Amino acid sequence: MVAVGLGGPDVGLEFAPGGFVERLRAAVQGRGREAVRQLALITVLYLGYRVGRMFTADDRVRAFGNARGLLGLEDRLWLPEETTLQSVFVHHDSFAVPANFYYATAHFTVAVAVLLWLWIFRPEHYRWTRNLMVALTAAALVVHVLVPLAPPRMLPDLGFVDLAAVHGQSVYGSAESGGLSNQFAAMPSLHVGWALLLAFAIVAATSTPWRWLALIHPVLTTLIVVGTGNHYWLDVIVAVALLALSALLHPKLVPTTATAWGTMGPVPPKPHLSTVAG
Repeated sequence: MVAVGLGGPDVGLEFAPGGFVERLRAAVQGRGREAVRQLALITVLYLGYRVGRMFTADDRVRAFGNARGLLGLEDRLWLPEETTLQSVFVHHDSFAVPANFYYATAHFTVAVAVLLWLWIFRPEHYRWTRNLMVALTAAALVVHVLVPLAPPRMLPDLGFVDLAAVHGQSVYGSAESGGLSNQFAAMPSLHVGWALLLAFAIVAATSTPWRWLALIHPVLTTLIVVGTGNHYWLDVIVAVALLALSALLHPKLVPTTATAWGTMGPVPPKPHLSTVAG
């Protein structure tokens, strides 16, 4: 790595093209077995979750009954109507198409990217993030089994639109198509739960003021899952509540308050910028 100081002892510009590669090599060196174990663990947990969801995949009567009951409950709670937000997407393809793409791709790609980054560069934050994600997903699976729920997009008679189907971007087949996809698992929204957890992990693991931009992901995810007709507002609220409950029941999974809000910077201080290293 080469660092060049410009403008005196207190002002400098550092150019270190090899720094990231060196840090990456040092982080993964000797951790091959751990990487294989983590990949195997996540794969087994994911497959177990998908298989578990299938227990209620055929419970159509209860799923649609619960959907109409939930809408009645939202009305009594004075929650806004999902169709109001969805109308923005319905009437603007420039919103709908990227929203469908985000819904279909960001859930797993962002999770994999953040978990991989944490595992390489912030292993102490990776562990509690992974464990809390497992706890949240397990709790969500229990709710999926106990409360099968048809998503809004399956209720066209109530004014909802399946935007992904309209634009040919649906990741689901028909409800009768089968496969490893339980479309009656709308409650809670793991898209939102995971997004919020990953955003918190980034805030906890970094100290830059820019880390707060990570909160855009759960906010955007919330607007998209509701606007595309995949979730109700209560799906979002329950997901956030389950994440909070998982953290409360597993306090050892959550970092200390000081670390979480970046007051104990996880990144060691850089050497003086005027230093030249070869």
